Amino acid sequence: MSGTHWPRVSIVMTVINEERHLAEVIDRLLQQDYPGELDIVVAVGPSRDRTRDVAQQVADSHEHVTVVDNPSGRTPAGLNAAIAASTGEVIVRIDGHAMVPRDYVRTGVRVLQETGADNVGGIMAAEGTNDFEDAVARAMTSVFGVGGASFHVGGEAGPALTVYLGCFPRSALDRVGGYDETMVRAQDWEMNLRIRESGGLIWFTPEMQVTYRPRHTFRGLARQYHDYGRWRREVARRHPDTLSLRYLAAPAAVSAVALGVVVAGVGVVTRHPALTALGLAAPVGYALANAAASVLASQTPTRLRAAAALRLPAVYATMHGAWGLGFLRGLPADERGDAAGG
Repeated sequence: MSGTHWPRVSIVMTVINEERHLAEVIDRLLQQDYPGELDIVVAVGPSRDRTRDVAQQVADSHEHVTVVDNPSGRTPAGLNAAIAASTGEVIVRIDGHAMVPRDYVRTGVRVLQETGADNVGGIMAAEGTNDFEDAVARAMTSVFGVGGASFHVGGEAGPALTVYLGCFPRSALDRVGGYDETMVRAQDWEMNLRIRESGGLIWFTPEMQVTYRPRHTFRGLARQYHDYGRWRREVARRHPDTLSLRYLAAPAAVSAVALGVVVAGVGVVTRHPALTALGLAAPVGYALANAAASVLASQTPTRLRAAAALRLPAVYATMHGAWGLGFLRGLPADERGDAAGG
């Protein structure tokens, strides 16, 4: 890809239980200002709502939208099915919660041409529609909440370990065999690792921002981050050299807080004040750090409404606790076997 050539682009997405946002997401994709040919392939998994009906209604109304089945409901399987049904020279992955600006595809293709990268992605700009979602969105874009990855908190354009979603030359996906269908979660991180190991370049650009709709309940948030933790542990099991202190922070905090509570309890029962104080150090320390981070995050970059700000400490604790517990638990051997078997 060079010069002013605008290759055919296929946008692929896999969805399940996305009735709430799907029509709006596809509508934004259909309004892309991309100068070349563009089509959309939606892989639909078994859903408890009207996701399939919504997707099919859109496809019936737009010749450039295709719906394919994803019987397993697994994200990597759905993405591979959508890619197989697509025809574009460039593949753009979009999430069922992602609201993209009109220039998203054009910017992605241009940056691919400028950098020669095998994947280009930008910022996961979480944005809520109510007080709870606003609190989650603020936590998901803060260093205390999710660490310092550029696709969460922003930064300068340049090489990256991974990016949110992605814009790929089809040749790059063919070279590494697409998404690993045994990776139920963390499949983006794992595939970007394989692209880098094959000599490819992953490129972050702040020019590409995607509005992401967070989970709207504590239960949904906890389940999401618990799964993230379990599958990040699986990545570490398969690729031990990828483990870093950033990924150990949440499980270390969970372990320290849990141990501290036990020690403090023993101190209370045995009437040993020094032991009680020692045990309380970790839980109290986390609570203070959480409170300070919540106050700071509630003020910047804009002031959160009071109802959202008051939810921030619980949101942080849910994200950290669920991710850390998931990482510590990992996947049981039989579940790893199920995953490996597809």
